[in-house]
Amino acid sequence: MPRKLRFPVAAAAVLVLAGCATVNIDDAVQETSRATPGFTNGKLELSRTDLQRQARERLSVELLDKPLSMDDAVQLALANSPSVQALIAQSWADMANANQAGRIGNPIFTFERVRVGQELEIGRLLSFGLLDLLTLPQRQVIARNQVAQAKTQLSANVVEQVSQVRQAWVRAVAARQLLAYAEQVNRSAQASAELARRMQQVGNFTRLQRARQHAFYADATSQLASARHAETAAREELVRQLGLATEQARGLKLPDRLPDLPKEPKAPADVSAAALQQRLDVQLAKLQLEAAGRSQGIALLNSLLDLEAGVRRDTVFDNREGTRQTARGFELEVRLPLFDWGGPQRAAMNAQSLLAANRYDAVVRSASSQLRESYSAYRTALDLARHYRDEVVPLRATISEENVLRYNGMLIGVFELLADNRDQIATVMAAIHAQQQFWLAEAALAAALIGKPIAMGATPVSTRTGSAGEDAH
Repeated sequence: MPRKLRFPVAAAAVLVLAGCATVNIDDAVQETSRATPGFTNGKLELSRTDLQRQARERLSVELLDKPLSMDDAVQLALANSPSVQALIAQSWADMANANQAGRIGNPIFTFERVRVGQELEIGRLLSFGLLDLLTLPQRQVIARNQVAQAKTQLSANVVEQVSQVRQAWVRAVAARQLLAYAEQVNRSAQASAELARRMQQVGNFTRLQRARQHAFYADATSQLASARHAETAAREELVRQLGLATEQARGLKLPDRLPDLPKEPKAPADVSAAALQQRLDVQLAKLQLEAAGRSQGIALLNSLLDLEAGVRRDTVFDNREGTRQTARGFELEVRLPLFDWGGPQRAAMNAQSLLAANRYDAVVRSASSQLRESYSAYRTALDLARHYRDEVVPLRATISEENVLRYNGMLIGVFELLADNRDQIATVMAAIHAQQQFWLAEAALAAALIGKPIAMGATPVSTRTGSAGEDAH
């Protein structure tokens, strides 16, 4: 090869090696949608243009025009929430930074102009990191690994965000239901207190009997105030998860009740250890382990030496003789490890590799335990909700029907009938609690299956059977 062509060919080869693929955030978002089909339904996107933002606004208006179901709430959050857009933008930045780490640094051009007497010397030097060039293929592999980590982390963040939206929706709808029944209890207690007051006035009630009825009314009033605040807090939590503005929040409409329980539970086979490799946390830990192993070799080399290579061309003009001389050559700059042999840096890399290996092992081991725990919570909540629906609530309804017959036969008084009504409402409220716990557990199980466990926020289900009616005689 002619000498004049050697440098251009070498430069072209360097450019080809340095030309790492650029990051396409749209492809990454589509990949996230494919990895989490049960969470995004292909509706995840990063809005960067006015047309995309306008389309999101139209979809938000359409969804807010009707009572918001759980699936609609997820779709609204993906389209409307700035937090979701921030997650995607952060992932874009992480992938771009990882991609940048797989590129070679720009060369440095040095120009010198020195005059000595009648001589003028002009020097030109083009230098670059030789070690960076030699390790470029390995660094590109590491960069691709880091891009894969960013994509996996985006999927995990989206799963967490969607799961929080689902749970917030469940709490908001359940709080709405519970508030309606708390108002019924309050009205019943108010009627009992008013009747007790009138009966005391005509001498048919003692002061103690009236005080007991009024105390129950006071307790029901405080419970109603708590239920109203709980409904407001749950609704506002959902508003924040959906990313609604003030005007949008005013138009938010929710269903009157939670969805019906599923006919059949998820099969244990769907929550088996075979799903471990599909979990995002396992994939992310595996990628981190691979990256730590590949980075250790480069870190070892960088801790020992650093090489800088340069191509030089100097021209000397002799004005007295009217001549010109050109000198060509190269420079090689080597950092000598005389004072720092890089021992602490290598120790840190060894520790990072050991950390990644043990973290991967810990994630794999805890994944099975998390799946078993989440599935147990799911089945327990489902069985308990079914028990209330199929056994407790029908039994309480039967008791209420019998008490109505006894009241019509003048075997019990109106206070006993009102007390029984309050007990029946308390049972229904406990059933709503159980149904809420199931849907929270269902959302937590779905997140655990894909590898992003979240807290269910479980609360014990109980019903108060005591009332003031038994003291009304």
